[in-house]
Amino acid sequence: MADIKDPENTIIIELKDGPVVIELLPEVAPKHSARMKELARAGKYDGVAFHRVIDGFMAQTGDVEHGREGGDARRAGTGGSDLPDLPAEFSKLPHSRGTLGAARSSNPNSANSQFFINFKDNDFLNGQYTVYGRVVSGMEFVDKITRGEPPANPDRMISVKVAADA
Repeated sequence: MADIKDPENTIIIELKDGPVVIELLPEVAPKHSARMKELARAGKYDGVAFHRVIDGFMAQTGDVEHGREGGDARRAGTGGSDLPDLPAEFSKLPHSRGTLGAARSSNPNSANSQFFINFKDNDFLNGQYTVYGRVVSGMEFVDKITRGEPPANPDRMISVKVAADA
């Protein structure tokens, strides 16, 4: 695992193949970073499916309303948390391989709990979606996530923790 510099702003996602360590960027997107920590600490992300995984693009997850085991799998990707939506926190950071982006509807201020991890540099997303983290280790495990929209048998986040709590 990566050398964790700031445990309070580091997320560890346990996948079937191994841990993914994400460095949050609170100096760039403080509201999105705080939301991810809040939902992780509440256990809301545990067991949530990767409901949209497009080869050569990204893996999307975080629907804490419909994406959990026992939830309505047909609705996965349409829900969020019971917390209010977040305002966009756009920056000059590019959507490069391994960055974490906030998923949203066509409204830039509609991000809530869902996020995606870029499989490659996706510059066409720059300035349109909030970047609030980057994978610092475990990208090889992200690359193994089952593809599909939705996948027939989706991979899930086994657990999501703030490193300071782990």
